[in-house]
Amino acid sequence: MKMHRLLGVVAGLCLLAAGEARAVTNSLLGALTSPLLFKGDAQTGYRDPLLLWHEGTFHLFFTVGEREPQAVYLYLAHSTSRDLQHWTPAQKFTPRDLKLNFVSPGSVVRHGGQWLLCAATYPQPSGELYGNATARLYVLRSGDLERWSEPELLRVKGPDVPVEKMGRMIDPYLLPDKDEPGKWWCFYKQNGVSMSWSRDLTQWTAAGSTKAGENVCVLVHNGAYLMFHSPHNGIGVLQSADLKQWTPAGPLLTLGQPDWPWARGRLTAGYVADLRQVAGVGKYVMVFHGTGPEPEPVKFLTHGCLGIAWSDDLKTWDWPGKGKR
Repeated sequence: MKMHRLLGVVAGLCLLAAGEARAVTNSLLGALTSPLLFKGDAQTGYRDPLLLWHEGTFHLFFTVGEREPQAVYLYLAHSTSRDLQHWTPAQKFTPRDLKLNFVSPGSVVRHGGQWLLCAATYPQPSGELYGNATARLYVLRSGDLERWSEPELLRVKGPDVPVEKMGRMIDPYLLPDKDEPGKWWCFYKQNGVSMSWSRDLTQWTAAGSTKAGENVCVLVHNGAYLMFHSPHNGIGVLQSADLKQWTPAGPLLTLGQPDWPWARGRLTAGYVADLRQVAGVGKYVMVFHGTGPEPEPVKFLTHGCLGIAWSDDLKTWDWPGKGKR
């Protein structure tokens, strides 16, 4: 009888181990073999990613740069996946126009029965390396995340400020207020990170700024706002209870940058999606872009690659191949 019990225990342990192995194998994150989602080259660059899960599909929005003989043209683009590993080809959905150059999809939110995507222009009509002083913020609308309306200007300085007086602004991010239902915030890159609020996403009131980098992503975590932002390299984290006073909330995140030639020049633009309730994921997932060590004028608009990492607590991050050399 004792031998039978022992064999039963061993068999049970084997089944448990097999179940755990299957759980790892069946995990969408565990199945990833590379942190690279999209790989750029001298002709094409991928930047500023945003990740959304909706009804069984992962949606990735990002900036794509395409080199032509006289210039690099920038567009908003979209790709989908069912497993975070196999992605549809990038579909551009903004015009080819150096006076606009739509970039930086910041967030996708639901409002009034529609999806709203915020983005910016990055005008380079005379061959400038960086977007000029006419860069502004816009919102696009969709019913299906595939077909998007004409961009509408976000007058985040208020209706009385003329468009030409709004100043250069990029990298918008829309977020509902954690304490006041119906109130929205827009964060954007100007004077550090500036903020405006609205109750209808049309009429805006400017509300000051704070010192931070670009490509802001803001979550509500443990009753406070957690801001991921991008200084010159890496992803910084700030925390605030009231959107006025911000304090550091952890070290600069550079993930696997030393082991990634495609991100060794710069790792930036981290977007964090809360996918803890998504089957096969169950974690916070960060998408970001990296560029290699090529000289800055070469790598800025092309060469960019999109990567992925994940975390249980927004402090310790993992990615495919972590710890392996």
